[in-house]
Amino acid sequence: MSTTPPAPTHAPRNGGDLVVESLTALGATTVFGLPGQHALGVFDALRRSALRYVGLRVENNAGFAADAYARATHGVAPLLVSTGPGALMTLAALQEAAAASAAVLAVGSQVPLAGLGGGRHGYLHELTDQSASFRGVVKSVHTARTASQIPSAVAAAWESALSTPHGPVWLEIPQDVLLAPVDVPPVTALDVAPRELTPRPELVAAAAERLARAERPVILAGGGVVRAGAEAELLALAEQLRAPVATTFGGKGAFPWEHPLSLQSWLEDRHTTSFLEDADTLLVVGSGLGELSSNYHTFRPRGRVVQIEADLGKLESNHAALGLHADARLALSALVEEVGRYKDGAAGDATGAAFGASPETAVAGLLARVRDRLAGQDLDLEQRVLASVRDALPDDAVSCWDMTILAYWAWSAFDPRRGNALHSAQGAGGLGYGFPAALGVAVADPERPVLAVSGDGGAMYSIAELATARQYDLPVTWLIVDDGGYGILREYMTDAFGRATATELARPDFVALAESFGVPAVRTSPDRLRADLAAALAAPGPSVVVLPARLRMFAPTHLDS
Repeated sequence: MSTTPPAPTHAPRNGGDLVVESLTALGATTVFGLPGQHALGVFDALRRSALRYVGLRVENNAGFAADAYARATHGVAPLLVSTGPGALMTLAALQEAAAASAAVLAVGSQVPLAGLGGGRHGYLHELTDQSASFRGVVKSVHTARTASQIPSAVAAAWESALSTPHGPVWLEIPQDVLLAPVDVPPVTALDVAPRELTPRPELVAAAAERLARAERPVILAGGGVVRAGAEAELLALAEQLRAPVATTFGGKGAFPWEHPLSLQSWLEDRHTTSFLEDADTLLVVGSGLGELSSNYHTFRPRGRVVQIEADLGKLESNHAALGLHADARLALSALVEEVGRYKDGAAGDATGAAFGASPETAVAGLLARVRDRLAGQDLDLEQRVLASVRDALPDDAVSCWDMTILAYWAWSAFDPRRGNALHSAQGAGGLGYGFPAALGVAVADPERPVLAVSGDGGAMYSIAELATARQYDLPVTWLIVDDGGYGILREYMTDAFGRATATELARPDFVALAESFGVPAVRTSPDRLRADLAAALAAPGPSVVVLPARLRMFAPTHLDS
């Protein structure tokens, strides 16, 4: 009789299982990533879980996909990567997530415990202090050095990512901790209490009085409104005050584009800058009034500023204000209630008295001046192309934009039709965001078509993800505007130096390249763009539309100041 014990029917659980079980207990359903040698323990554990794994071909692209998934869901997007090069490849994506307040929980492996401490032990992927590379980028850095620490470390990272303001976090775990067998029950429940930022009552009262007494109140809504899901509260306050509303590029969709009080998003325009400057009380909500939101820091308010901002570092960082450190939705809701009480008890209503005929007329006049300025610049091609994209895109679709001239136009001129429907990389400004971000959005809601827009330069950053789109059959249509180079840099250099250097690019036949991945593709023209794009968006699975076109930017106004 054999004395050999029977082989186990299941592989023993290890530290990787604790990571996966902890994420599941916290509510995760999907993880993004790319495996590596030191992280194999957590990737092996995925097959013993119910988590959906979406693997991309480059870690930075996996980070962009997780970023957009977090934006689309208003939740946490786990990102699994390996040590050293794999970890460092996520930094640009995590910088964008930080700028956009996207809750990405990046879990990276580390060299074995014996290699930690700063010595040069010669382990593969070894860094003297890997976590130091992330401290200036993410909200918080977490570590687990034993298996028993893993659930609590995952929970702490999750709580940090989801606390207001949302943002990316970094958690690292050594290879041998991920691989070591564990003899503890599976993780079934973890408690987290993400912090909400409630506005202080005395600040709400002061802000409400200033807004209710203002003769010319104006609102500038930033990305914080969209991230907080505060569109309804913003609309209610604007209509209550009859206050015109402009949205920043990150705040697109925060306010209805065609509303009579909508100033839209023409922030790189001197007429809009002047309108905001003329407000006797300007409410800035969910924006730090940074470079792009202030027309390259040319904005000089002449009235009082009230600022609602969840990121403490952005509060009054550019302009003095009555500052409310608070979540945009909670603060706007409180203001709606308080302004209502104030107006109910006030003898008269001065709001809008200094706008001339009416705030709505003032808004229409501003938009007419913007249109007149554009009309004198021979930009018919650019406006036709953007209009074709808007006409082809279903109202409920989401669009993701790379750093390309058409995206720069979209920031100012594109109507997303609803909140949280347009995502771009303008927070950190790195190339390659559009297509992997669109994949992340499609993973979040595979029943809805998604549009990605890139230039040919940006497209080359993420061309490998055509394989990802095909592998998971994701309904993403990728519009590549092919102008043979880094178009916006070509314009910047030509304007500044009289000629461009290092901007011209050899590039592939994008149609043939897409088809080699098994992705249908078509080469279009400005006249056929609407029809070709609509057909691609209506077809199942991924597709590519290539538009050879050399677009121009509208003339800047910040240079005139």
